[in-house]
Amino acid sequence: MDTNYHIPVMLQECIEGLNINPDGIYVDVTFGGGGHSKAILQHLSNKGRLIAFDQDADAAKNLPNDKRITLYQTNFKYFANFLQLEGVKADGILADLGVSSHHFDDEGRGFSFRFENAPLDMRMNQNADFSAASLLNTYSPEQLKNVFLEYGEIKNAWKLAQNIASYRAKKPLATTADLIEAAGNCIPVHSENKYLATLFQAIRIEVNGEIDALEEFLLSTADAMADNGRLVIMTYHSLEDRPVKNYIKAGNIQGIEQKDVYGNIIAPFTAVNRKVITPSEQELALNSRSRSAKLRIAQKNVLTTQQTTRL
Repeated sequence: MDTNYHIPVMLQECIEGLNINPDGIYVDVTFGGGGHSKAILQHLSNKGRLIAFDQDADAAKNLPNDKRITLYQTNFKYFANFLQLEGVKADGILADLGVSSHHFDDEGRGFSFRFENAPLDMRMNQNADFSAASLLNTYSPEQLKNVFLEYGEIKNAWKLAQNIASYRAKKPLATTADLIEAAGNCIPVHSENKYLATLFQAIRIEVNGEIDALEEFLLSTADAMADNGRLVIMTYHSLEDRPVKNYIKAGNIQGIEQKDVYGNIIAPFTAVNRKVITPSEQELALNSRSRSAKLRIAQKNVLTTQQTTRL
């Protein structure tokens, strides 16, 4: 594991949440630096297996030399298709939805406003055609406003969109410095970093289709999971946490509950931790980037045929 790539957040809590059967099949849909995967492998026997996913080609550099692990370079929303092709179901599925330290610290990837001359990229999959520059130079002001509002909750989203449109009328936005210059007087004087963090978050989410991918992933977990299997998901902002919470609670993204004749909620999973798990003070001191992490754990229900039909 390359700890410079990414320090695994709430590692012990995730492993405990998976409740690992040494001979079981486990899935890490956000392989990244391999920290969580390496810990899972330590709990598996020679009969156990780990199937990992990451759309970023850089992640393959962290793959351990272990015959028990298979890494697929693809978006995690497709993970269930690969399990189906292999004819297996997971005993546990782990998803760490955070952006890795590697992405934030690699100037050439353009994920952080700390590097002023970084390219406006922000693609998790570098084979994709659509980048942050594509978005900023081609979206209409109305589309830009919607992205800033929905994924960044930026209050002056319309003014920001107009500023960007005015800037690109003179020259295309190519670097993070261009974006900051274009934003101009929209950036609050005393909270520049917070504003830019939410702006970059909004653009990154749209470029990578993160929310749509998360929803597709969630809706495919039940069919891909063995009965009594564990779902362990770590989120870092409310846009991620809300659909995860709703899905575990109600079996759908909207959180709309369906009940049986006895008043019991019909859903494929039951929450293991009733209260969301957050990093310890000790972990926060060692890794400040873990401060916004929330961990939710659920267990796959054994449903009757009637209940499955109603879902």
